Amino acid sequence: MSGTTASLRDRQAAWFRSAFEEFERSLNGETGRPFHQRRREAIAAFADSGFPTTHEEEWRFTDLTPLAGIRFALPAPGVGELPEGLGIPSGLPKGIVLINGGFSPAHSRLPQLPPGCRIESLAQVLARTPGDVEDHFSRTAIQGENPFAALGTAFTRDGLFVSIPPNTVVTEPIVILTAAAGQTSPALLHPRLFVSVGDNSQVSLIQIFAGAPGQQSLTNALCDIVIGDGAVVTYDKIQNEPPEMYHIATIRSRQGRSSTFASTSVTLGGALTRNTITAVLDGDGAEATLNGLYLGTGGRLIDNHTAIDHAKPHCNSYELYKGILAGRSRGVFNGKIFVRKDAQKTDAKQTNKNLILSDDAAIDTKPQLEIYANDVKCTHGATIGQLEEESLFYLRTRGINADDARDLLIYAFASDVIDRIPHPGLRAGLQSMIHDALQKER
Repeated sequence: MSGTTASLRDRQAAWFRSAFEEFERSLNGETGRPFHQRRREAIAAFADSGFPTTHEEEWRFTDLTPLAGIRFALPAPGVGELPEGLGIPSGLPKGIVLINGGFSPAHSRLPQLPPGCRIESLAQVLARTPGDVEDHFSRTAIQGENPFAALGTAFTRDGLFVSIPPNTVVTEPIVILTAAAGQTSPALLHPRLFVSVGDNSQVSLIQIFAGAPGQQSLTNALCDIVIGDGAVVTYDKIQNEPPEMYHIATIRSRQGRSSTFASTSVTLGGALTRNTITAVLDGDGAEATLNGLYLGTGGRLIDNHTAIDHAKPHCNSYELYKGILAGRSRGVFNGKIFVRKDAQKTDAKQTNKNLILSDDAAIDTKPQLEIYANDVKCTHGATIGQLEEESLFYLRTRGINADDARDLLIYAFASDVIDRIPHPGLRAGLQSMIHDALQKER
């Protein structure tokens, strides 16, 4: 490590330690509760590592230098009004709102839920039944997790806690809007979502990250999902924050026997986005599907790191990530599939496809397999290409102008992921947002 990098990390560590001490003073009696020890361990871990640098393999294509020099404020969670101009997909029902990382009852509409279901402010759960969070955290935390996950744990104060009891079907999707609001200086937000789904239950969650233009902030989001035996869970994440915002997200799921988890991550905005997704198949016969679509315009950087951990036998996983890169944007895809020694009869498929629309756009892609069992079927691959001139010519000969022909081919490429989202209103809203983004880029 160079002297300059070491000095920067020392300054970062000192600033965040100071911010954590101020955060502790605001917690009053919470510092005596067991979860606060988790916070202290997390800030110590972050202080040891600091922001990752391009010298580290997992971050070598993602330069966080622009973030390192910003002194972010920590706004009060749940306080503020929703700004105008949020980039929210149309066609969705009003849902739960997190402002500056905290639950805002005044702006939220809770869905109709079957008996026994809980949707609560994380701050309330920490105050009333902290053991629920502690037990949940113990099941999803990962040894040696990334520094931003540690930072988010250190500053955990509010967010959302969702608990679905066994043998329960939630028919209405749970929509969660996360937004920054009312900040005049750069803000550091730590929205946190805990989801616990009981055996043989079903639920769909849609989380949208948005913001108003002109607000500079860093959203450091954490989502932990525990899925019981035989449960079926979908989680769709839409990131459409303005170009002044930075977005780092850590999503972790752990599945029980014969459970099903399907997640789609769509990234349309932000100056820099890093999604780290880890799915652990921890029960025989579990199935996981990770899909993603990322649209890079301007000078955006979009980094997707995924890991599917086959810890038990007879599990299936499917992964499809597609990137559309225009302007001077850059994409990064790093997908790992782990097959543990006892995870025999694993079936895993991983594909990354990228469409490059300009000479200045670029993608770094690295699909990986790490297999320790001998009776498995695993495939992976990546492609990088441009729009086919023959297809464009064919559409032009049918009377379609050049821009519309180009858009039709791009939509066809993106629809392979969008069409897998179960909610029809969200699918339609995303198609409109992609159209608007491409029009603006032109």
